[in-house]
Amino acid sequence: MRITRIETTRLTQLPNLLWVEIHTDSGLIGLGETFRGAEAVEAQIHSLCAPLLLGRDPLQIEAHSRALLRGYLGFNGSGVETRAASALDIALWDLFGQAMGVPIHQLLGGQVHERMRAYNTCASPNFNTGGEQRRLIAKGEARVAGRYDDQVAAVENPGELAQSLVDEGFAAMKIWPFDAFALASGGQYLSSTDLRQGLEPFARIREAVGDGIEVMCEFHSLWNPTCALQIARALKEYNIFWAEDPIKMDHVQGLADFRRLAGIPVCGSETLAMRGAFRDLLAADALDYVMVDLSWCGGLSEARKIATLAEAYQKPIAPHDCTGPVVLMASLHLGLASANAIFQEVVRAYLAGFYRELVTELPVLEQGWLLPPTAPGLGTALHPALRQRPDRIGRVSAR
Repeated sequence: MRITRIETTRLTQLPNLLWVEIHTDSGLIGLGETFRGAEAVEAQIHSLCAPLLLGRDPLQIEAHSRALLRGYLGFNGSGVETRAASALDIALWDLFGQAMGVPIHQLLGGQVHERMRAYNTCASPNFNTGGEQRRLIAKGEARVAGRYDDQVAAVENPGELAQSLVDEGFAAMKIWPFDAFALASGGQYLSSTDLRQGLEPFARIREAVGDGIEVMCEFHSLWNPTCALQIARALKEYNIFWAEDPIKMDHVQGLADFRRLAGIPVCGSETLAMRGAFRDLLAADALDYVMVDLSWCGGLSEARKIATLAEAYQKPIAPHDCTGPVVLMASLHLGLASANAIFQEVVRAYLAGFYRELVTELPVLEQGWLLPPTAPGLGTALHPALRQRPDRIGRVSAR
């Protein structure tokens, strides 16, 4: 089997998402995905990656991963080179599964979990697609407009939001009520009034459902260490499950100091790429939970090595998803085959919304648990209607 064609697809209405399809002379097509800077990643795939892959055996995944990730430029970061390599790697694993007639989790060693526990990231349907909802919330102008406007509900009706998640069987939820204050001050100052206002959603969640749901606090790496510690110490009262990306994640000693002084567990980081970055944080005892984003860290090939590294340090993993449906499906396969996976992030607003328009199949979510995909490979493909959309931009490299 040989790679004959590499095709990318992006949409002007969802400008952060990019899909790549690897075509073979056997007729099989592998699907991959990445997020942010889609046009730049598209250029990287066709100008530099395609010449390395066209005509090659797609099942030599480790060799391709090394060639794409460890080149002369761009390695050890989550920039354009790594995002392109990540999307292509996911597509190669999809091809591998299809060629073998089994789901990817079987290729990774088989299931060690019968199903995967999910937590809901409380984003609104258009969060991370263009930034408008985040901007409005920062200005205090947003209002709940639908069933799954969870990002707004987290601020305006957090108790009701928590109860709705408990009713749907979710074991955990993630919110970020301090972001607006960080955006206002550049992450350099947090007043006592702002601190109390940011804590209010956590208090109302505990009043509504008690300890019936775990609550994570997302910091988005927006704060300096002093402010991040100020928030973390105040959050201890509410039994927070983790503080996620509390500071910039390239400050290894700073993060280790934060973890030691904060008194609450630390999760990181969707923003990191390749095992070296995680090695340094784990060696410094700076993390309690390891989060990987398969579209940014180097794809499935690199993510499974990061998961094994985390297991060597006896740390759980919880793959990231606030981006696209293909990465969600790939992450689920990784989690099902990883003994130290404890959560898969989902955004129920996405699952009930635009994800359905993009792919043929989504993970099955039942009472807060994701069921294993059973079809070969990823178990999903781009939705045929995507090719007919007027905002579609496609590009092809072929032999």
